Amino acid sequence: MVISKKYQMASGYLDCAVKHVLPQLPAELRRNLPVDLAEGVLRALSLQALGQGVDIQLGMAIDSAKATLAVKRRLACEMLKCWQQAQDNIMNLPLANGWGEKHHLLVKWKYVEAKAAAYYYHGLILDEGNTEKSHGMAVAALQAADEYFKESKKLCEAFNASPPLSRNPPLWGTMKYLSEKIPKDTSSKVRINRDLYTHERIMETAPTLPEFSLALKPDEYQPPPVDSSWRTENIKVTQTHSNNVNGDK
Repeated sequence: MVISKKYQMASGYLDCAVKHVLPQLPAELRRNLPVDLAEGVLRALSLQALGQGVDIQLGMAIDSAKATLAVKRRLACEMLKCWQQAQDNIMNLPLANGWGEKHHLLVKWKYVEAKAAAYYYHGLILDEGNTEKSHGMAVAALQAADEYFKESKKLCEAFNASPPLSRNPPLWGTMKYLSEKIPKDTSSKVRINRDLYTHERIMETAPTLPEFSLALKPDEYQPPPVDSSWRTENIKVTQTHSNNVNGDK
C-alpha cells in the first residue's frame, strides 16, 4: 500500500502543476513551453501515476484470498479508465519525436493491457451466470481479453524498439499472473461453452464493460508560498538596477 500511496503523491504533484502553476504563467510563456510540459502531457502523467497505483492494488487483490471477483473487476476497470483518459490527453499532441513517441507507445501499451485485465475479470463474472446468454457473453469477453493481451505484447515490443531503445523487463505483479491465466482460462471456457451450446449462442462481439468511478484520487498538494524575490515588482526593480549598472559602464 505504501507504493500505491507514492503514486498518489506523484499524481498530486502533477495535478497541482496543471491546476495551480500553469494558470499563473503568462499566455506567451505557456505557448512557448516545450511539449513535455504541455497541459495534456502533465494530465496524462498524473493519470498514468494513478493507473500504476491501481495496478498495485489489483495485484494485492489477486494475492488476497478474501478479494472477490467483483473487487478485482472493479479495480481492473478503474485501471483501464486511468489509461484511457491518459491516452485521450496526449493523442492529439505533437509527440512524434524522441521521448514523446516512446511515451505515447507506453500509454497505448498499458491501455490495451488494462483492457485485457478488465475483460478477463468481466468474463469470469459473466461465466458465473446460469443462462446460455451469460455463458455466451463470458466467452466473448474472455476472447476479447485474449486478443487484447496479444496486442499488448506487440505494443510492448514496439515500445522497447522505439528510441531510446529499452529492454523488455520480466513480467511481474498483475501481468505476470494474467499472462498465464488469460490464455489458459480463455481456451478452457471457450471449449466448454462451445461444447454445451451451438455456435449461434456464442456472441461474436465483446459485451460492454461496467462503468466505475475512480476510487483512487491524486493526493492534495499545496505548493509553498511564493518567495518575495519572485514577485513582479521585485523582478522589475532587479532588472532596472541591472540596466543602470550596464549603463554606467
